[in-house]
Amino acid sequence: MSEYDSSFREFGWDDEIQNDSTPFEVLPEGDYRFRVEKFERGRHSGSEKIPPCNKAILTLSVNDGAHSGTIQTNLFLFSRFEWKLCQLFTAIGQRRHGEAIRMNWSLVPGAIGTCHVGTRKWMGNDGKEHEGNEITEFYDPEEAPDISEKQVDSQPAPGQGAEAAASWDAGRF
Repeated sequence: MSEYDSSFREFGWDDEIQNDSTPFEVLPEGDYRFRVEKFERGRHSGSEKIPPCNKAILTLSVNDGAHSGTIQTNLFLFSRFEWKLCQLFTAIGQRRHGEAIRMNWSLVPGAIGTCHVGTRKWMGNDGKEHEGNEITEFYDPEEAPDISEKQVDSQPAPGQGAEAAASWDAGRF
């Protein structure tokens, strides 16, 4: 699968342009299957609520059969957000609920799971209200809502499909 949407193209420096609209669309709140398309290591510079810390920047493609899109989410590597890291690694099959694991980020790109997509509104620096999507929860595969596999438009990454589930042995890697 290509990293880029083939309906878009690069412009030359002297090309003519006219389309004022944006292809961005806010997805309706709900449960979606996801695939991690990209993982980047980043650093949060600090804010009122979160001190400086490492962060994982994930780009997820999401699909519920009727809607699909791309969502970028930040996971802060800070103890206050350990629950969210545990949710991700459980959702993608690297961890069972309650288990301690060492986070294996090399297995995150291509991983699939189920998540809940929410919407949020905020006031931008331009003084206008904006709306976007956010991942509010990553589901444990054993408790995830049923979203048919045929609704996901991409194949599972190696080690993420039924063969991985069939060979699961708690505590062994």
